Amino acid sequence: MKMIKIFVALFFIVQLINGQNSKNDTLKRNAIIKSEIKSNSVKFTPEVPTLNQIAGAPKAFYTYFWEFGDGNYSKQEQPKHTYKNKGTYKTKLSVTNNYDDGKPPTTRPVEVSITEDSFITSDNENHQLIASYEGFRIQTNRDPVPEEEMEFVVSYGNEKEYPINGKIYVFFNEKKYKAKNFELLDVRLYNSEQEVSDEIIVDNTRYVSKNELIKTTGISTFMDDKLNSLDTLHQNLPASVKKAKDYYRDFKLFDFDNLQSKEERNMFFTFKTTPDMLKDTSAVITIRSIYVPERGADSHKIRTKEMEIVTSHDPNKMAVYDTRLNYRLVRFKRLKYKVQFQNDGEGPARLVKLNVDIPKMLDKSTLEVLDMYPKCPICPEQEVNYSCLDTIINKDQISFQFKNIYLPGTAQKGVHDKDSTKGFVKYSLKFGKDFHKENSKSSTEIIFDKNDPIITNTSTSRFSPGISIGAKAGYNSFPALKNSKSYFVGATISPYKSYKKYLQSEIMVANHDYDKFKTSVSETGPINLATGVKYDNTLLESEVNLTNQKINIDVVPISFRYNFNGVIAAGVGPQISFDISNKQTGTISSNYFYVINGRKGDPIQELTSIEKVDSSSSFSDIKYGIFGDITIGASRIGPSVGARYIYNFNQPNSQIHLYAIWKL
Repeated sequence: MKMIKIFVALFFIVQLINGQNSKNDTLKRNAIIKSEIKSNSVKFTPEVPTLNQIAGAPKAFYTYFWEFGDGNYSKQEQPKHTYKNKGTYKTKLSVTNNYDDGKPPTTRPVEVSITEDSFITSDNENHQLIASYEGFRIQTNRDPVPEEEMEFVVSYGNEKEYPINGKIYVFFNEKKYKAKNFELLDVRLYNSEQEVSDEIIVDNTRYVSKNELIKTTGISTFMDDKLNSLDTLHQNLPASVKKAKDYYRDFKLFDFDNLQSKEERNMFFTFKTTPDMLKDTSAVITIRSIYVPERGADSHKIRTKEMEIVTSHDPNKMAVYDTRLNYRLVRFKRLKYKVQFQNDGEGPARLVKLNVDIPKMLDKSTLEVLDMYPKCPICPEQEVNYSCLDTIINKDQISFQFKNIYLPGTAQKGVHDKDSTKGFVKYSLKFGKDFHKENSKSSTEIIFDKNDPIITNTSTSRFSPGISIGAKAGYNSFPALKNSKSYFVGATISPYKSYKKYLQSEIMVANHDYDKFKTSVSETGPINLATGVKYDNTLLESEVNLTNQKINIDVVPISFRYNFNGVIAAGVGPQISFDISNKQTGTISSNYFYVINGRKGDPIQELTSIEKVDSSSSFSDIKYGIFGDITIGASRIGPSVGARYIYNFNQPNSQIHLYAIWKL
């Protein structure tokens, strides 16, 4: 009875826990759009849930992205928008929770009806597309998180003095990743753009100069494209499109018409990051767009949006551009990093320090600063009063210090554009002369003025296993066999130049010659088959004298190996051996003798026989065994010699395997 009560109590406790978990799992956070309409002007206000502060992080806050349903957008918290025409407009809001450990709040679009004839003068935001971005810009509302939606905006404008008809490409899902990172859920067009399913690009046969070829490689933007210098028009459109198609799996192409002089337009895309999205949160993924202002012309502009994969929305983060490296080729490349930061204070930051941990395998003296924001020159050796970036190299760190700058804070009065509170530095380093095949890890300590440091995520570069093929030859010794001779050649396959532990497979072809000599004595009573006479009290002496010539296949399906250093290594594993050819030649002699008073007497000549043996077979001798071995030499790559003891589970049990190997 007591046990029954205990089980009942446990049952109710489990149900209570499951009920609580179910409640937490189904709890959704919603943001509600409130609107106040006055004539054709609408003020929008969001109602958002309380933030779940990440312990130890800066103060959590929301960022906003509004789409007003007429082709315009805003990033303000409470924007005021003026509609030019009467009608019903669907307004969308996307809210991002920064330094918050929950999911972003979900919102439902709301419809806004503009019915009055008298319109208020427009006081909409001016995004300075033509003035600041040369008429072409791409943006996202947040960094990608697996299984979250994100908004992507392509803005294009007409810098010319006459109307133009052109086209827009959008490329996504890089081929270098095994799985797709994005699923395109929705495209919203407000200016009669038309999607083109097929295209024909006429290849130019004209001579292309070296400078033009360099331009066609495209440009990369960092963190936000407005923070970087923008290139002028590119030439050779077919080359740019082909390069993008070779790099990305998916693309969309749109035609637009009658874009008036100085007019600016926006196209909106909703992407959902897939469950199979690259899980490496220090990786950088991209979306690229090509803007062709005039169809049929070769001039075009290219923008590439770089985004760091994150697990939560933290503006302070570190990313590495190469998360997988080829160990054979790393000496010829530079490892690129980007550190991104955001001032979340109530006032501007005048000094920002980025203390970056540098992996031992990288050579700090090869530092190259590739880009930065705020834009400023590198500091000279003497103290100066103007804005500059100082680079201080310490034992295990490089300190990037933005001095005498003005970086607004997100909580600062009058600051509406959150992008203006962000900064970054992008740099590269070469590998040192002597480094091992280990993961490269780095993180950054960010300090705004005299505030407490903020520690970023850890960015990690890993070496791909690579393949190392080894050539192997040697000698097998079988102590239990007479006149045994066995030589072999073979090949191995393993990861290239593994640092410590690794797996290896082997296949070998061996010849094996040995003699088999055996004698035996037994009492018998044979019958003479010719006469039918039975002989009692006789003795049989048998002698087997055979020569075996075998060709074996020896297979090590998988073995575990460990490099103690660059010279000594050891390994253990199973081995399977089977003969593909087994030839036996020799004789089997049978001699019979009378037994008189317990002693061997005269031979029985008519029963004496000699049988000649000449036979061939295959797969008649299969051995299973385990081994342990040690090698001395160039253990990671190159030549070495080794000795292996193999214990076979059938006869002959003992085998010694001596070999030389060269891994390539």
